[in-house]
Amino acid sequence: MKVITLGTGSPLPEAGRAGPATLVRAAGRDLLFDCGRGVLMRSAAGASGPLAFHTVFLTHLHSDHVTDLNDVLTARWVMSPVPYPLRVVGPAGTRRLVDRTIEMLGDDIAYRLAHHADLEQGPQCEVTEVSDGTVADDGTVRVTAAPTDHRPVHPSVGYRVEAEGRSVVIAGDTVPCEGLDRLCAGADVYVQTVLRRSLVEAIPSPRLQDILEYHSSIQDAAATAARAGVGTLVMTHAIPSPWPGTEAEWTAEAAEFFDGEIVLADDLWECGL
Repeated sequence: MKVITLGTGSPLPEAGRAGPATLVRAAGRDLLFDCGRGVLMRSAAGASGPLAFHTVFLTHLHSDHVTDLNDVLTARWVMSPVPYPLRVVGPAGTRRLVDRTIEMLGDDIAYRLAHHADLEQGPQCEVTEVSDGTVADDGTVRVTAAPTDHRPVHPSVGYRVEAEGRSVVIAGDTVPCEGLDRLCAGADVYVQTVLRRSLVEAIPSPRLQDILEYHSSIQDAAATAARAGVGTLVMTHAIPSPWPGTEAEWTAEAAEFFDGEIVLADDLWECGL
């Protein structure tokens, strides 16, 4: 199994970081978690892409995590020589998001149908909405979901992928909660959005202060990792984006609360299990 952090950025655009997206390659399947800006460019660099995605999993419906779902949907549709529905899994509201995305693409879909005789129908999606429990289990790859806490963004979910005797947790945006603890218990890798509280608190913006309420701090993520006994904590979607040369400060702060391996991920960081 392999984990690739395709995009590790936040809602604020940054040249070196694409929007939130993580690829888990399990038993020959590419599972995409979230669709932040630039996901197809980063997936191309990671030897994947819209035709390779087995399933797209959404942790929640904040714009920075779903903004390029339309690109994934369109590229898969136009690149496939035969109808090839995109599997999308996410919390309640995902079906509505997909329907509205296809509606938004209506003009483009009409242009392409009019131009290409071999395109006989628009893009197709198979949507499954989840909250808690097993999402998929075929005896080779098992994916489970549990509710997380990103309120007022609700519902939100995290995922655990188990394959080849290994386990990876994709938490998304959340503060510590019971569902997250269940997902993380004994996991090999735990991928978590983090913010550095002291830096956010120093920014005189009420709107930025608000984000302290619903994201895990470095300390929160490290404490979750320690409590759950995970092997590696992967910090992603860092807020604010780490200033070059300060990365060690982030990992050192986490190490005060967690004695396992700690990674502050860049785009296209990867880990083989």
